[in-house]
Amino acid sequence: MKIIKPIEDLKSAQFILIPFLQDEVDYDLITEITGIKGKPDFSGKFKQINTLPGVEGDKTLYLVGLGKEKDLSQAHEAFRWISHKRNKAWKGSITLYLDHLDSSLLYSAIYGLVLSKYDIGSLKSGKRSSNSFLNNEVECHIYSKTYNESLAVEARATARTVNAIKALVDAPSNIKNPEYLANWAIDSGSRFGFKATIFDKTQLEEQGFHALLAVGQGSNSEPRLIQMEYKPEGKGDYPILALVGKGITFDTGGLSIKPSDNMHHMKSDMGGAAAVFGAIELAAKLKLPIQLIGVVASAENAVDANSIRPGDVINSYSGKTIEVIDTDAEGRLVLADAINYTIKAFNPDQIIDLATLTGSSIGTLGYTAAAMFSDNEDLKDALSDIGFETHERVWPLPLFDDFKSDLHSDIADIRNYSGKPIAGAITAAKFLEVFAEDHPAWLHLDIAGVAYSDSSYAKMKSATGYGVRLLTEYIKSIIE
Repeated sequence: MKIIKPIEDLKSAQFILIPFLQDEVDYDLITEITGIKGKPDFSGKFKQINTLPGVEGDKTLYLVGLGKEKDLSQAHEAFRWISHKRNKAWKGSITLYLDHLDSSLLYSAIYGLVLSKYDIGSLKSGKRSSNSFLNNEVECHIYSKTYNESLAVEARATARTVNAIKALVDAPSNIKNPEYLANWAIDSGSRFGFKATIFDKTQLEEQGFHALLAVGQGSNSEPRLIQMEYKPEGKGDYPILALVGKGITFDTGGLSIKPSDNMHHMKSDMGGAAAVFGAIELAAKLKLPIQLIGVVASAENAVDANSIRPGDVINSYSGKTIEVIDTDAEGRLVLADAINYTIKAFNPDQIIDLATLTGSSIGTLGYTAAAMFSDNEDLKDALSDIGFETHERVWPLPLFDDFKSDLHSDIADIRNYSGKPIAGAITAAKFLEVFAEDHPAWLHLDIAGVAYSDSSYAKMKSATGYGVRLLTEYIKSIIE
């Protein structure tokens, strides 16, 4: 949508979207706008749509179901859904009628409508779409006495960032390698005002990122460490929040090779990195008063004569040696270097890492929430609350010391995989905990089930953009 602006009446409105909570439909208001008497077949159930023409034929009213009060954390999905189903008809402008609802619904409406503009088929050949809405030729007008321009601007900026992140995760791995991610960060930094520093293979060798290098040594695409630094303008004593992301641009499993059936989905194994990219970019767009550090460890886990082998012992940035039991447990190796480096280089007040790390987290929580690990109760509580508010949910799992013995190695300081078919997400988190070295505010999110999944908007699994809003809203909560 190229313009978002408030209007004072509906005289010139042609396509009007009016949302209602379930069982709170104002039928008199519908009659007033359309001129049609009687009650339409519409109760306001979540994502319910009813299209009503005006009496004189010059208006079309779309009734949008928001569901019950408890569903409002995902109200944006109702607006995204109606756009997905109806936007081919929209020309010129659409009008959001929000005068009867809380002003916070403005954010959900704009956010959902802009999300609907994501084009998963951008690599298809053929002529340009004739859809006016998708081609950014439709204005969005707001009818509300409590219109908040800054909220509308933030919602649009957030959705655009999420769409860019989804495109990055959905990009095929013949295009998207570690160098591509590095260039993405450089370009984003130059456009939105944060510093991006890239460590190439030579620099990684010089500085001792041994675990990251080991994962990438079987690929022609050399690994990269991508470091981003955002500082607000002016002087101030800002808290330092570090975000660390797993950036495996394709994961074959290495010599512990994955089954081929779903291997094509492994282009998404950099979903954690994408969330970090999105949060840093959005914070810079919104000029949030906080100091952010983003570190992404990126490699391709390929099969080659040079690939690491099960049974190998490798070094790490921390100096600890690691026995590689399973080369498909590579994400924790690159994160080990990235987490340890971030803590030592920046001494952040808080550090959050995100990774599409284990199938075990999916076995536990399905595709509904990220698995969350931390010994910092305040940090966990804050993320949990924001997860429910944004519908990017997290759920705590334990870091019991009972699992330490599962990572014991006779020949190295630690091994990367327990070998047991139970508690895989927990043992992966316990592995990372070793490299966080007792940082008092470290938190790990295993987002394997929520970064890339089935949806109503594509026939195949695709990126969700998970983590961008979660992290951004958490950042805002720190500075409030």
